[in-house]
Amino acid sequence: MSSTTITTNEDGAIVQPAGDVTATSAPELRSALKGVIAGGARAVTVDFSNVQMLDSAGIGLLIATHNSLAKVSGKLSVVRASAEIMDLFQMMRIHQHFSVSGE
Repeated sequence: MSSTTITTNEDGAIVQPAGDVTATSAPELRSALKGVIAGGARAVTVDFSNVQMLDSAGIGLLIATHNSLAKVSGKLSVVRASAEIMDLFQMMRIHQHFSVSGE
């Protein structure tokens, strides 16, 4: 299993999970996200290019990350989500809390 890719820039960080965001992979992604926030990133983008599946653990992780960023006046964005994941985000009204966009 390959690992999460992190790219930092002047605005924050882009975090790209290597695959699905599920209970199995959530600890690694959680660690990466906590690291970029602790490092001072305030605009965190999660690139879902390689993500085909998102479970409740992954959704919980995204919400926790959004909340952590909100405490430091930061913001979370999810980009390149598949149509199925976009449908899930809209059904759960996730898009009302942070920015989500499709492929």
